[in-house]
Amino acid sequence: MKKLYEASSTAVGGRNGHVTSEDKKIDLELSTPKGLGGEGGKGTNPEQLFGSAYAACFGSAIQLVAKNEKIELSEELSVTANIEIGKTKEGNLQLRATLDCYLPGIDVETGEALVNKAHEVCPYSRATRDNITVTLNLLLDE
Repeated sequence: MKKLYEASSTAVGGRNGHVTSEDKKIDLELSTPKGLGGEGGKGTNPEQLFGSAYAACFGSAIQLVAKNEKIELSEELSVTANIEIGKTKEGNLQLRATLDCYLPGIDVETGEALVNKAHEVCPYSRATRDNITVTLNLLLDE
């Protein structure tokens, strides 16, 4: 791999700690959600951070595929990542992701093709492939 960019973040104190990026653009308190036995707290958590990153990256992948195929997208394009954490049959913690992709003004066939192709090129999709279940949903104007 030829490196194009590198980011560095440090988490201190695990889920009840603090996370900071090297450039200080991220400087956040962390809290363990009640569903994982924590107090809930006012801080964010790894699932929210991962979901935010995955949603942004996947949205950019849709835009890239559309640009390459000369398909015009609405500025209202959005991706919502729902990240779940649960236990496997073996008792291990596991993630599951659902990506709700809103592509207004696009027909179903084109939208499905864009979302499926984006899933092939998105670095987050490639990193999670065969490691977690990822469900892709296409949301269009009614």
